[in-house]
Amino acid sequence: MNKQQIERFFPNLSTSPYSITSPAEKGYNCIAWAAGDSNAWWEPDSQYTCFWPDSIPRVYTVEAYVKAFESLSFTRCQDACYEDGFEKVAIYVLSDGKPAHAARQLGSGVWTSKLGNSEDIEHGKLEALEGQIYGIVSVVLKRQIHP
Repeated sequence: MNKQQIERFFPNLSTSPYSITSPAEKGYNCIAWAAGDSNAWWEPDSQYTCFWPDSIPRVYTVEAYVKAFESLSFTRCQDACYEDGFEKVAIYVLSDGKPAHAARQLGSGVWTSKLGNSEDIEHGKLEALEGQIYGIVSVVLKRQIHP
């Protein structure tokens, strides 16, 4: 997608700085990208066709997604503000309660997201992706970065 197409799907990006950081790629999704994995599609599908951490329920609930990130040493935290020495993940949830997206905070404090089968982007504000497609940020988790 080009910027105009991206902004059609995510209108809040038109008033927030962002950049496209990679070409479209269908081999991984936003959950994998937030987890630091660009080699698998992370989804709790019941047919076991996608990667999902062992022993985490294969259900589309916030709690299952939180447990998936907890399996990577993330813990819930108060807010999305940058904290030196930590990386954060934000989970977006639709109005029906289903998780729809995850973003990861980079060491610079900027957020990175994989837009479905499309590009990866860097965006300064989590709220820039909120809306009908991804819902709102519901949970933020963090883990310590080890040098």
